Amino acid sequence: MTPRELRKIANRIRRRDLQAVFEAGAGHIGGEFSVIDILTALYFEVLSVSAENPTAPERDRLVLSKGHTALALYIVLAEKGFLPQAEISSFLQHKSRLNGHPNRVKLPGVETNTGPLGHGLSVGVGMATAAKLDGQNWRTFVITGDGEMQEGSNWEAIMAAAHFKLDNLTLIIDHNRLQQGAPLADTNNLAPIAPKLAAFGWDCIEIDGHDMSEICSVLSADTIGKGRPRCVVAHTNKGHGVSFMADNVAWHHKVPNEEQYKQAMAELEAAIS
Repeated sequence: MTPRELRKIANRIRRRDLQAVFEAGAGHIGGEFSVIDILTALYFEVLSVSAENPTAPERDRLVLSKGHTALALYIVLAEKGFLPQAEISSFLQHKSRLNGHPNRVKLPGVETNTGPLGHGLSVGVGMATAAKLDGQNWRTFVITGDGEMQEGSNWEAIMAAAHFKLDNLTLIIDHNRLQQGAPLADTNNLAPIAPKLAAFGWDCIEIDGHDMSEICSVLSADTIGKGRPRCVVAHTNKGHGVSFMADNVAWHHKVPNEEQYKQAMAELEAAIS
């Protein structure tokens, strides 16, 4: 797909995400909007996955470690045919498969349950190690938030991945500079992130996490160096695409009122016209 085609899909996913949060009265819209471009590029250009055979042994794996943004993943999976698009309307409803955090037992296409932050990368290291042990070529991708990287378990996983030369593992850090309640810089500031992982032996690249060309290029298998896991620090904006949400920490977990909903939808519709 061309970058413009991918942007159109991402815009459609943002609009559906906005509608679902508004209707459910809950959601993590800020972090969902910062990661949607990355998810779109992965599922529509990079990952080798199939809705017809979601557990194919040779499939690529994606772990959304920042599991509170599950709604964005659900909508992407629906766009790819893993679940009916109409099911998005059941988000957070009683007995819905679409919980606030992804559950692999309930939904095809979800590789592992996530929610408590700091565990997804360790799971990804295990997946990538399994592929190496089995002599398989499938790849593992893990998406974390930047605030999540404050968890010590991530750094143990980072050391292990470098030690075992997991060049089939790609960590994507959604670096939107905001976490729940405060900027990253005011809590436990990890920035600059890339040099820290490079010091552990990772191949690190920084990109604009809303530029489809950059995202697709850096995630291509052709660009992976031998013997080193890759870290992509994706510079993003929380609430990307909506003027009053962008870079606003209040929108980590906030629901738009009717007026805000209409304004946000109008801005998103105008962006792709």
